[in-house]
Amino acid sequence: MPDPGLSSPQPSPPAAPPPPNAALERLLRGPSGLGTQGLRLSLTPREEPPAPPAQERRTGDGEAAGDAESAAAAVAEHAAAPAIPGLYFHPVPPPDPARVAEVSHRIKRWAVDEVQAFPPEWEEEFDGFSVGSYMVGCHPDAPTVEHVMVATRLMVAENAVDDCYCEDHGGSPVGLGSRLLLAHTALDPVHTTKEYEPPWTESLHSDAPRRAYRSAMEYFVRMASPSQADRFRHDMARLHLGYLAEAAWAQTEQVPEVWEYLAMRQFNNFRPCPTITDTVGGYELPADLHARPDMQRVVALAGNATTVMNDLYSYTKELNSPGLHLNLPVLIAEREGLSDRDAYLKAVEVHNDLMHTFESEAAALAVACPVPTVLRFLRGVAAWVDGNHDWHRTNTYRYSLPDFW
Repeated sequence: MPDPGLSSPQPSPPAAPPPPNAALERLLRGPSGLGTQGLRLSLTPREEPPAPPAQERRTGDGEAAGDAESAAAAVAEHAAAPAIPGLYFHPVPPPDPARVAEVSHRIKRWAVDEVQAFPPEWEEEFDGFSVGSYMVGCHPDAPTVEHVMVATRLMVAENAVDDCYCEDHGGSPVGLGSRLLLAHTALDPVHTTKEYEPPWTESLHSDAPRRAYRSAMEYFVRMASPSQADRFRHDMARLHLGYLAEAAWAQTEQVPEVWEYLAMRQFNNFRPCPTITDTVGGYELPADLHARPDMQRVVALAGNATTVMNDLYSYTKELNSPGLHLNLPVLIAEREGLSDRDAYLKAVEVHNDLMHTFESEAAALAVACPVPTVLRFLRGVAAWVDGNHDWHRTNTYRYSLPDFW
C-alpha cells in the first residue's frame, strides 16, 4: 500500500497499485492479540538437574570445542526451521538435549521391549516422530526424566491407537467403535465377574494399541493421584468420541460443515496432553479448581488452538496421502467456496483467534483465581501450547509447508 505521507497533491495522481490479498496482508502484519506476560513466568526449578552438556564432561580442548560447535549448530538449525507466515505463536528455546537423549532412549526401549508397539519396518517413522524432543519441549517444568516419561508413553500409546485403528497403518472407520471401546478398557478397567475377567485381561495384550495403553496407564497411575487419573480417563473418552464422529463421516461420505468439524475437533484433539501437565510437573491442581467452568474453557481453547495448528502443519502431508483427509483448510475451501490458498489463510486466522482467546481467558482466570496451583497449571498449559507448536515447526521429517506465500 502507498505511504499516506507521500500522497501527491496533484488533482490526478497516478493510480495506486492494486492492494495485496487482504487475508495475506492481515496475517503477515504479525501477532496482535493479548499477551500472557503474567502466565509466562519462570518455571519451577527441576529437582533433578539435567546432565551437563557434553563439552563440560570432556577433558580435551579439541573435543570440547567440537561439542560446542555441534551444540551451536543444533541451536541454529532449530531457529532456522520455518514457521507458517502470519501464525501467532511464542518462540521457545530448543529442549534440553541431554534430557531429550535420555527420554528418546527410554521411550524406544519401552516401545520395542515392553509393549512391542511397532514392527521393525516402522522404526524409521518412530525415530522421525522425535517423541523425546516433543515431550521434553512441552513439559519444561518436569522435575525428573521419569515425569517426562509418563507423558511420553501416553503420547506413543495414543498415536499407536490412532495409526492402527484410525489412520495410516491398517486403520478403518469400519468397526472402529468396538476397537476403541476395548482399548479404552485398558485405561478404565472393566469390573466384571470372576468367570469373565480372565479373557478381558488377556485381551489387553492382544494388539499393540492395547498393550501400549495398558502399560502407559500403569506407569501413569503410579505417579498420578486418583483424581488426576480419572480426569485423564475422561479426556481420553472425549478423544475417542471425536474419533468416532470422524469415522462416521468417512463411512457415510459426509463432508461436514465447518462449524461441525470444529465441534468434532474439540473432542478429537490434543486435550489429554495439556490436561496432565500438573502430573508431569510433580504437583496436583485440585479437582474442584480443574472443574471450574473458566478452567475448562481455557483447557478446551488450548486443545482447539493446537489442533487447528496441527491441521495447518500437516496440510501437505495429508493431501499427499491416499483418500480424503478432512482438515480445516480443506473444509473451508469446500464449504465456503474459497481457493485452497485463501482457505488456508483463513484457517490461520481461525487458529490465531483461538490463541488470542485462550490467552485472554487464561489471563482473566489467573486474576480471578490467583491460587498458586492454578497459576502454575496455567503456565504449564501455556508452555505445552508453545512446545507443541515448536515441535511441529521443527519436525521437517513429518511436515512441510504449502507454497502459498
